Amino acid sequence: MSVSGPLKQASAALPHSRLHWVCANVAWAFALFARKPKFSRSPRWRASLRLATGTAVGVAIVAVTMIVVDAPAATAAQRGPVWLSEIFDHLAGRLGFLFLAIGLPGLVFTVGKRLIGRARPFVEGSANPLSYRPLGWSVEYASLPSGHAVDAFAAAMAIGLLWPRMRPLMWTYAVVIAVSRVVLTAHFPSDVMVGAVVGVVGVLLVRDWYAARGLAFVVGADGTVRPMPGPSLTRIKRVARALIAP
Repeated sequence: MSVSGPLKQASAALPHSRLHWVCANVAWAFALFARKPKFSRSPRWRASLRLATGTAVGVAIVAVTMIVVDAPAATAAQRGPVWLSEIFDHLAGRLGFLFLAIGLPGLVFTVGKRLIGRARPFVEGSANPLSYRPLGWSVEYASLPSGHAVDAFAAAMAIGLLWPRMRPLMWTYAVVIAVSRVVLTAHFPSDVMVGAVVGVVGVLLVRDWYAARGLAFVVGADGTVRPMPGPSLTRIKRVARALIAP
């Protein structure tokens, strides 16, 4: 991954002081969010008539739902079978774990690698693995660790912890992503290696936090952490047959 424009030019021509270079890169990064739009046309959904119509329809639907649906739905949910609430509770816990375990390591090290400041391959004209500009907040000096590798291996680890049968597929996916970053000269091999470790360890830390609180995982007497068993499929089928039977 590389960018062109002011940042690349600034990194090629060294400024007079280190502090000026750091401040310039930080300012450039934040200026991206404030730059003028490239297109003057507004999306169609934001047209005045569409917004007014959509708002009126939305308000009407919500009002009808409050009057007609809310009370019966809440009553039905309260009287529903226990296995149904168990399914949704189980699903919510696992989805929450996936969201946090995959997203948190990537978010932390998206910031961290810009502070580490390792140059990407050939940014300075050669494949120098020892070129660093710490605290520079520059995309071209944000090689360690590979963000793609962090995300890919975090996803492989998190999904594999919950659904072991998915492990061969997910780990193959993660390795392919890591290799691609080296082939595209976006990262050095050590970048993706560190990214893989970061992703895996990050997921394990989130899993242990969940397990200590009995969320999605449990800790066995021998210290082994394993996913909590979901609702029994046999039990669900038995209850469903009982409800359907005349």
